[in-house]
Amino acid sequence: MTMTPKERAKRSADAMWSGDGASQWLGMTLVSVDEGAAVMSLTVEKHHCNGHGMCHGGITFSLADSAFAFACNSRNQATVAQNNMITYVAPARIGDTLTADAREVSLTGRSGIYDVRVSNQHGQTIAEMRGLSRAIKGQLFEE
Repeated sequence: MTMTPKERAKRSADAMWSGDGASQWLGMTLVSVDEGAAVMSLTVEKHHCNGHGMCHGGITFSLADSAFAFACNSRNQATVAQNNMITYVAPARIGDTLTADAREVSLTGRSGIYDVRVSNQHGQTIAEMRGLSRAIKGQLFEE
């Protein structure tokens, strides 16, 4: 049976999600996945906020990083982050729904480049992240 790229991405995401205690514990939801792309969301709660009453940068980074992970693992090739850089553009606050939209920019050999935009429910950009991935040995499920 031959899978479409979208079916492979979905099966890869299901396999990853089943073991992804961190994203689940933080309250993230996997909205969609496709080959080289993923969208995740999170509603900011009090325990996500820092002493300024804003969503902690580490939470925003985690959301972007998780979307990046699902995007770069979408081909059923075990892939890890090699380097990530984030720029915070605006604060998020309690009650905001953040969405991280990860898109593949380039994939050459074992190395990939992904851009992730984190926005709030009004479409305002909260952060932009660039992730560099590196494929390692193994698959997420047996094909």
